[in-house]
Amino acid sequence: MTPQEHPPATVSTHVLDTSAGRPARGVAVRLTVRTGEAPAVPHAQSATDDDGRCTGLPALPPGATHATLTFVTGPYLTAVHGTPAFFPEAAVTFAVGPGQHYHVPLLLNPFGYSVYRGS
Repeated sequence: MTPQEHPPATVSTHVLDTSAGRPARGVAVRLTVRTGEAPAVPHAQSATDDDGRCTGLPALPPGATHATLTFVTGPYLTAVHGTPAFFPEAAVTFAVGPGQHYHVPLLLNPFGYSVYRGS
């Protein structure tokens, strides 16, 4: 099967504020995509909803090899926790292949974050 015969790769994400114990609403998210050694290009932008989910991100273009989710965490952390954000952005780059779904959640608190490949 050639890469053109595979369905496109897809990406989803959500953000949980682990110090507040709830979803992080209103976090801006940018998705960029890289194909091979070419520079990354913007692909989509969105924001988390009331459930902390970023819905409706478009499928990745054919041939995509890497994707980056950039979470703009500063405004959220400042508004909710009342302190300037130590990590105003969290950028997560991951390898992608055709036909796969990648769910990449962000667990966030004022002085740290972690990510993982979910389902």
